[in-house]
Amino acid sequence: MVVIELHEREGVLTGVARGAGEAVPLADISLDGDRLTWKQAVTKPMRLNLAFDVTVDGHTLRGTSKAGRLPSSKVTGERQNAPEHRPDPQGAQVAGR
Repeated sequence: MVVIELHEREGVLTGVARGAGEAVPLADISLDGDRLTWKQAVTKPMRLNLAFDVTVDGHTLRGTSKAGRLPSSKVTGERQNAPEHRPDPQGAQVAGR
């Protein structure tokens, strides 16, 4: 399972994909209406440059992932609420339990 974290700050989308023992920054993130696209490079289980194109419908994501010349793969996902954060005594944010 891969978890995509998206954040918007001052109108700019940023994100990271977490899974298979690595965290990969997302690139070229775009949200146009209900269409969400992004690119990411992975190294596990092999090196691939992936391009995602999904439609957001409520809490559901459906679309495709494409890796170079390989055929597109179907992808699906569900929106999850972000974990609550509490301040760390040294100023960092720590995920709630």
